[in-house]
Amino acid sequence: MKRRGVVLGFSGGIDSATAVGLLCAEGYEVTALTLDTVGDDKMLQHARSRAEELGVSHIIKDVQREFRTSVVDYFAESYLAGRTPAPCTICNSAIKWRFLLSEANRLGVEAIATGHYFNIERHNGLYYVARAVDSRKDQSYYLWGLSQDVLSRAVTPMGGVIKEEVKRAFADKRESMGLCFLGGVTYREFMEQNYPASMRRGDIVDMDGRKVGEHDGVAFYTIGQKRGLDVEMAGACIVKIDAAENRLIVGSNSQLYYNILEITDCNIVDKEEFMTSDDVKVVIRGIGRNPEGFMRRAEVTDDGFCIYLDDPAWAPAVGQPVVFYRQNRVIGGGILSQYR
Repeated sequence: MKRRGVVLGFSGGIDSATAVGLLCAEGYEVTALTLDTVGDDKMLQHARSRAEELGVSHIIKDVQREFRTSVVDYFAESYLAGRTPAPCTICNSAIKWRFLLSEANRLGVEAIATGHYFNIERHNGLYYVARAVDSRKDQSYYLWGLSQDVLSRAVTPMGGVIKEEVKRAFADKRESMGLCFLGGVTYREFMEQNYPASMRRGDIVDMDGRKVGEHDGVAFYTIGQKRGLDVEMAGACIVKIDAAENRLIVGSNSQLYYNILEITDCNIVDKEEFMTSDDVKVVIRGIGRNPEGFMRRAEVTDDGFCIYLDDPAWAPAVGQPVVFYRQNRVIGGGILSQYR
């Protein structure tokens, strides 16, 4: 029987290596694709060596220019503007899965895959990202932007796998951790070295506009943050970032609850399902607390949707992904643009 082909996103870490074995066991002929995003020769050599050990074809594709524009600059410019970005979300749709699909088309291969922990479900003729079996490792939140073109050709070898079992199978437990483009330095060091405009000191003020301290640059802070604030207010946290005026506004926890969220840059799989269902859960990952109830309703706006919550979200930050679930299925998502 002719073996089916699949192009697998491959870093050489334990997840993508496990995915190779699972795909081969399912009868796929695997081509491992490593994307060179930041010129990390050590990572590329490790991926090349691991692919050779596993006996699969290996391709390295240079995407540094696209990655810099779509992910790194987006990340830095968002923080400079007082937003809180999720670069992995952008990378998945704009870089990883985009180039997987492109390479599969070039090779004449139908299927694509990664080492992500998630599943795909089909509902009413449409494809949906769905939660992985391992709830502690589930990465469905970061994949809400994947298109139907991608999902219709994707297979999910890690969807039913438990991470701890994967770790036990490897002596070399190397895996990707943190943001790949930081290159071993802290986020603050990265910004100071590459975006000098981030080091612009300014005032920290209270809700009445009175100065209560100074900050090192708005790019180093996010909504809800308490640590690292040198202010004359007990229990103060950041409730607003005013990048235009280069200042932080601080207040109390109680001032960070919001029932209305506006989102843009949306990917909603089935608009009718999204607008009419009464069991849509809203998930916002980051420093804040996710709403505990359901979405009360959604209204269409000029550039997205206005979301009304049963239970308020604590400390949502502009720039964060807002992702919508119906049970295990991701039915859509968007980027938070405003809250009230």
